[in-house]
Amino acid sequence: MKILVQGRLPDELGLTRSRLKAAAAFFAERSARRVRAVFREVAIVVQNDETSDVVHRAIVGVAGATDVITQSYDAMPPEPNGTYGELYVNADQALRFAARHRRRGWSAASEFLLYVAHGMDHLSGADDYSDAGYRAMRRRELRWLKELPADAGLPQTARRRAEATKERH
Repeated sequence: MKILVQGRLPDELGLTRSRLKAAAAFFAERSARRVRAVFREVAIVVQNDETSDVVHRAIVGVAGATDVITQSYDAMPPEPNGTYGELYVNADQALRFAARHRRRGWSAASEFLLYVAHGMDHLSGADDYSDAGYRAMRRRELRWLKELPADAGLPQTARRRAEATKERH
C-alpha cells in the first residue's frame, strides 16, 4: 500500500506528513478489509477552499468547497489489480469546523483525519446517499479514528480529547 501526500499541510492542523500517511494507511487497511479488496496506491491532495471549489466543479459538477472528494481508478497494465485513488481533502474546512467546535474538544487534526477516513470509506464503495448510509459511514469512521495506533494520526493531546468527547458532529 502506497500513500502519497501532495500539497501543504497547514501548521494549524497539528499533523505531520508521516502521521498523516500512517493514519491514511490504517484507514485504507480498514476500508479494504471491509470489502475484501486490495488498496494499492492512494494520493492525498491537501487543498484549501479555493482549490476545493475548482476540483468539486470539475469532478462532481457542483460549485463550492467541500470536505473531501474521492476519485478511484482501475489498474492500468502492467499495474496489479486493486484500488487506486485520490482524496482531495480540504484543510480550510477542517480548521474552520474545529474552531467552531473547540469547546467540545474536537481538533482540526481530528476533523481532517475524519475527512481522510471518509474518503477511504468511499474508495471501498461505501456511500452516504441515504440517511442510513451516512450514519453507517460516520459510525465506522469515528470508530477508525478512535482505533488509530499511537504512532499514527492524532497527536496525543488531540487523541485524548477525541476519546473524551461524547458528542460528535
